[in-house]
Amino acid sequence: MDDMEQKALRVIDANINRLREGLRVVEDVCRFMLDDEDLSQRLKAVRHQVRQAGESIASYQQMLQARDAASDVGASISNDDERARDDVQRIFAANIKRAQECCRVLEEFAKLYDGDASAAFKAMRYDLYTLEKDIFYKMEVNNGD
Repeated sequence: MDDMEQKALRVIDANINRLREGLRVVEDVCRFMLDDEDLSQRLKAVRHQVRQAGESIASYQQMLQARDAASDVGASISNDDERARDDVQRIFAANIKRAQECCRVLEEFAKLYDGDASAAFKAMRYDLYTLEKDIFYKMEVNNGD
């Protein structure tokens, strides 16, 4: 594997990890705060799709070999918004947006490996747009707004 391919897999690995992490936060909001089985299940299904699409790009071992968290120049970069959240809606919004952004990056980089995986990440992104609206509405209803 040449250096550019290794670096492309590094981008994919980082975004798959961020995507799954963001989805888990959103899923836990739906599961434990909204007590919504349907929304929780829909998010779990997306996480499963992420795993499948990722595996069609590269193996777990290949992703680990590409990972280099120790030299990530962006790991120490943060802003005030990342260090504080005012309420659960902001936690939700930050994480659903993170997941959508990761899907976009993965949609592009997956094109280097597997067109079907790229299409899967695009479909997931659009599913997340719909989920975002559904979850936000449910949060508003629960808050009485």
